[in-house]
Amino acid sequence: MVIKTNPSSNVADINIGPLRLTSGHTLDDVVLRYERVGPIDGPVILVCHALTGNHLTVGTKTHPGWWNLLINDGKYIDTQTYQVITFNVLGGCDGSTGPTSTNPKTGLPYQASFPEITIQDIIKAQYKALKLLNINKLYAIIGGSLGGMQVFEWGLGYPEMIHKLIILATTPSFSDYGIAFNHIAETAIKNDPHWNNGFYHEEHRLSGLEIARMIGMVTYRSSNLFTERFKREKSNNQYHVTSYLDYQGIKLRSRFDANSYIRLLHAMNQHDISKNFGSMALACQALSIPTLMLSFDKDLIYESRHIKTCAEQLLNCIYHHVDTNFGHDGFLVEFEKWGGLIKHFLSY
Repeated sequence: MVIKTNPSSNVADINIGPLRLTSGHTLDDVVLRYERVGPIDGPVILVCHALTGNHLTVGTKTHPGWWNLLINDGKYIDTQTYQVITFNVLGGCDGSTGPTSTNPKTGLPYQASFPEITIQDIIKAQYKALKLLNINKLYAIIGGSLGGMQVFEWGLGYPEMIHKLIILATTPSFSDYGIAFNHIAETAIKNDPHWNNGFYHEEHRLSGLEIARMIGMVTYRSSNLFTERFKREKSNNQYHVTSYLDYQGIKLRSRFDANSYIRLLHAMNQHDISKNFGSMALACQALSIPTLMLSFDKDLIYESRHIKTCAEQLLNCIYHHVDTNFGHDGFLVEFEKWGGLIKHFLSY
């Protein structure tokens, strides 16, 4: 069943029914919220969003989506040509079933009782939703970071359905360095005095989540960028860089759920495409779909050397390294540097 959340928008909800997870747990009445933009008969491109992203890739003129300068009318991925669909991930908190959703068995929000999920669970939910939308072929799938992890798993899990893959700022397995930062973020959340083992009251917006976001912001950007932007300047006896981090923490806390954050961190930690193939080389050999991989300079967590090594092992891959001071967040900005590569890759 598809329900329009707003008749005048491109956003709707779809109920995919029960979903059996990798853990063996079954979620009942799973709902995914999605944005669908472009011609209904156009080639379909699936967008997979990152950790704190959502389904609003294109958005509207008054509320632009997070990739609206890459994907829109006349942009690098032209929504006059392509039909673009983005799902809010399973386990998220922007309309899809996750920790903030009501558990049909109890009538209460899942909160910390929401089961562990994997990247495979996320794409399995998307697969079921696409089938219910009568979409059996995808011209391309694109994503960065957590979104890129989903693209990897789509290519391995449902290759017959996909024509092209675009993987941005994502390694074939999540690094120990990344797991370490995720652990610090999770510890900050769980040490919040209002955490209550994950059953916190809604009015208690967790400051631990603010700290987790600050940790993330430091890893997403580069030292060069911080130096260029903040220059050790102060206002009211506070460094501009610390004001910036405080602002980013409060901003995320106001829109994101701490249990969702932790569930998605755990899903990221488990990402390793080799685990069902015996080795990375064998996994890469199995991924034969035409692929474009981009790495971004100064990315601390998803190092370019690992992305390049993976690209060299893939059977049909174009690799490009983007020079940037934005580090990992390079896949969200400076589209003039790399958007043309995507446009060209899609066109042939």
